[in-house]
Amino acid sequence: MPERNPAVEAAVEAELRLLDPEVRRSPELVGALLHPEFHEFGASGRHWDRASIIAALAVTTAPGARPVVTSHMKGVQLAPDLVHLTFDTDHNGRRAHRSSLWRRTGEGWLLYFHQGTVFSAAEG
Repeated sequence: MPERNPAVEAAVEAELRLLDPEVRRSPELVGALLHPEFHEFGASGRHWDRASIIAALAVTTAPGARPVVTSHMKGVQLAPDLVHLTFDTDHNGRRAHRSSLWRRTGEGWLLYFHQGTVFSAAEG
């Protein structure tokens, strides 16, 4: 049985909050989870900065949206204040491999970097 790691558990909890449609629609709630220097290489191929992802999520997440389904989530603590998570998502049939770096700051664990890569069910 793997040893419990509070840092990994905190990053997983924050990642799951960030995937919640209620959180995604709120610029304040999303902003509270993103590091000031956040950036992402999205599954779309687009590069996102903190301001652009907050704005995009607020207008593209419809009320009553279906939640993003996650699987195979695992994490490793790379340094005292850095956790790397990997997982897969399925959002309305669009599947992606995901990688996130979470940094501990004075405000708690904040998402510093994220990357998504689309894959098909056959590729697994």
